[in-house]
Amino acid sequence: MEIRAYDDLYLNTAQNILGHATDFAVLTLNIEPDIFGKALSVSSASKQFANGNPRYVAGMNGCEFAREVLTETCTPFQNAEDEMYLDKSPEFWAGWALAFYQWYSCRSFMDILRIVPLSQIINMYTVYHEMDIKRFAEHMDDLIKYASSDSRLKKLRINSGLSQSELASISGVALRQIQLFEQRQRDINKTSAITLLRLSKALHCHMEDLIEF
Repeated sequence: MEIRAYDDLYLNTAQNILGHATDFAVLTLNIEPDIFGKALSVSSASKQFANGNPRYVAGMNGCEFAREVLTETCTPFQNAEDEMYLDKSPEFWAGWALAFYQWYSCRSFMDILRIVPLSQIINMYTVYHEMDIKRFAEHMDDLIKYASSDSRLKKLRINSGLSQSELASISGVALRQIQLFEQRQRDINKTSAITLLRLSKALHCHMEDLIEF
């Protein structure tokens, strides 16, 4: 059984604070979602929030929390009066859902947002906002598990005893491209057949062995 940082009595309030903070930062202060997400990842305010400090999960509103995160991380913004709407935007839902997932998973905001950026969570609104929040949490678990596992390319390269540079030299595929494939920042399933062929020949495997499922 997970031992979470704070009692679930605070959870609804914490979710609303981060929901309003995200809505305010993105829609009122015009901060790009992933810029706010990066600020949230590195700020000590978010660490206090994740640890259940009552000041952060119950003692301020979302606008105050957003300002503290942005100010602390030296993220430029043009200040505005507090705005918290009754109609919940996709941005609000993303912050609300992120707060739940951070509490539920016991992962840091940095670990979560490094793999699933805030803009991607906002884009999940259409599919998940009417579902039980645990369906969203299960999807996030799957994304993080997938991203944390080694790609097929990396496993085959290591099994062949090659460094990334050596594979690039043998295959003729650019080193940076190999790095992006292994980091899953570029989808190897969508690359050209000639790239797959070059990699498979260098690794003495079939082209389909490189495809991710």
